[in-house]
Amino acid sequence: MTTEASSPTLGTPTGPGIIARLDRLEVWSLSYLFIGIIGVGFLFTFYDIFDINVSFIQTCIEIKPGCTPQNALNSLPLPVVLNLAGYVVGTLVLSPIADRIGRRNMLLITMLITGLGSLYNVFVGDYANFNAARAVTGIGIGADLAIVNTYIGEVAPRRSRAKFTTLIFIMSALGALVGIWLGLILTTESTPWPNGLPFALAGPGFTNGWRWMYAIGALLALVAILLRFELPESPRWLIGQHRLEEADRIVSDMEARAAKRGPLAPPHIEEVGGAVTPPAPLPYRDLFTNPLYVRRMILLFLVWFIGYITVYSYAAGFTSVLSALKYPPPEAGVIAAVGTFGFVAEAAVMSVFVEHLERRYWLPIAAVVTIVGALIVAAAGTKVWVSFIGAFIIFAGFNMWVSPTYALSAESFPTRARTTGFAVVDGVGHIGGGIGVLVIAPFLPNLSVVQALLLISGFLVVAAILVQFTPHTRARHLDHISP
Repeated sequence: MTTEASSPTLGTPTGPGIIARLDRLEVWSLSYLFIGIIGVGFLFTFYDIFDINVSFIQTCIEIKPGCTPQNALNSLPLPVVLNLAGYVVGTLVLSPIADRIGRRNMLLITMLITGLGSLYNVFVGDYANFNAARAVTGIGIGADLAIVNTYIGEVAPRRSRAKFTTLIFIMSALGALVGIWLGLILTTESTPWPNGLPFALAGPGFTNGWRWMYAIGALLALVAILLRFELPESPRWLIGQHRLEEADRIVSDMEARAAKRGPLAPPHIEEVGGAVTPPAPLPYRDLFTNPLYVRRMILLFLVWFIGYITVYSYAAGFTSVLSALKYPPPEAGVIAAVGTFGFVAEAAVMSVFVEHLERRYWLPIAAVVTIVGALIVAAAGTKVWVSFIGAFIIFAGFNMWVSPTYALSAESFPTRARTTGFAVVDGVGHIGGGIGVLVIAPFLPNLSVVQALLLISGFLVVAAILVQFTPHTRARHLDHISP
């Protein structure tokens, strides 16, 4: 089987030959256990992104003098901004290292940093240290997101890259759900349903539930680290390093697994192209000296930067936003918590349908869905059940575009600098989330509910327009999209 793509004389594997064999695989050809292993890491990553949503009010009251449920939103932007600043630092510094030392090795390092940041949060005694801990956590998460999405894009079947990115994203949704619901249980007071949880634990005798949340996060990170030792290296990265025998061995195992589900099509080396370009000593140089990749970086950066304003205003701040809009904190927390079921449902549905449309078409759909949810919440008034429906739709909407745009971003850069390119557009794009929360938050108490939620949701509309200028990538060879 492997000699079809080997040199004609010695049967020695070649880079283009191995890639041709890899690109002919139509099914997931690694162990499905690896999806779960990567998924556990993503579960923790999004647990950490969302755990501040409900829990921050209790955190702020305990560690910052003068903080109340009504003014907690004023203190939220700084930890969010510093967490996202950590993203930027981590992704710009650590992600290029993955292009040099490998995807798997860096996945271990990034999760270790993330877990240490969460552990730091457990023991902070004041607002300053809380912010520092959020920054450390962000350093690990920013790089982890870039490397995971690069890894999935390089090992998934050519026609299913967005599908498997979205399958991993289901674990992200579960992490968000666990983060928000644990926050509701551990950091809000017992309140009759549906305006709260009757079995919530917070109260005068239990004010450190938020610390337990970060301790659980550190434990999840430890589990993810131990599991990631089982991951194989990306064959595409190995080829760029001229480690052809290792790449050949991994792809041979993938072929054997795929062959159990049906006969394999012959590899077509002519579709792949010539020799594989090895990584440059400085991956940034490969990108910033190429006009094609400079244009893609600028465009995709703007898409992520503007889109993340909406994402983080809801993901990290929905409870505080609603509290600032005069919702009682327990009710605001319940509305946000119910919304996470929309995230899970969206990820499950998108894993089936995501490959039916080009990546860039999902963002306009997501913007429309998010705005519909915002209008429902605004129209709900005192009918909390209507607010639940609206929150469900909001969370489905503002997450709907993320996984296909993850796939698009990874596909838009060459293997030799793919993690670096993803880091620039998505990692630095996270600044938009921090700036959005920082700039928008002071205005929200002076707006009506409909004005506030439409303002937050409107940024997705702008991102949806910009993304239409990105390349067509669905089902194409990675080396054709990004030579």
